[in-house]
Amino acid sequence: MAAALVVACACSPQNDGGPSGGSAASPSESGSAGGVRRAVEAYVQALNSRSVSGLVSVGGVKDEEWSRQEAGQILSERGGRGFTVKDVQTQQDMGPDVASVRLSAEDKSGKPLRETFTAVREKKAWHLVVFTNQPDGRGKEPSSTDKPSS
Repeated sequence: MAAALVVACACSPQNDGGPSGGSAASPSESGSAGGVRRAVEAYVQALNSRSVSGLVSVGGVKDEEWSRQEAGQILSERGGRGFTVKDVQTQQDMGPDVASVRLSAEDKSGKPLRETFTAVREKKAWHLVVFTNQPDGRGKEPSSTDKPSS
């Protein structure tokens, strides 16, 4: 369950297209489109290597029990499949520090992966919103949209 938030805005789209080549670094500092693409590549690399710490890093969240647990969930669903990035499209939304990202990738067997993320730049580093169960810090459980079980 790694549903990412989508921020819609008809702003100038940027296509960082083309296959991923080589070193997928940690979430990037600097330029918007290039930094976002490096964050997406780091996400794909974390999936491929089944790296909990890689997902925590690209998500820009604290390395705590909740984040490691959710990263494990994401990896159990999509990890280790040998994804290759086919296309990354970024669109600046609501200012220079927020972007919508569309990822198209393919696993070793040719099965496609298509995901949409919100990317946020904090302290010059781009992070993808892939964690949905972040605690609010006040000791309360997050609200749920699940139907109650009787």
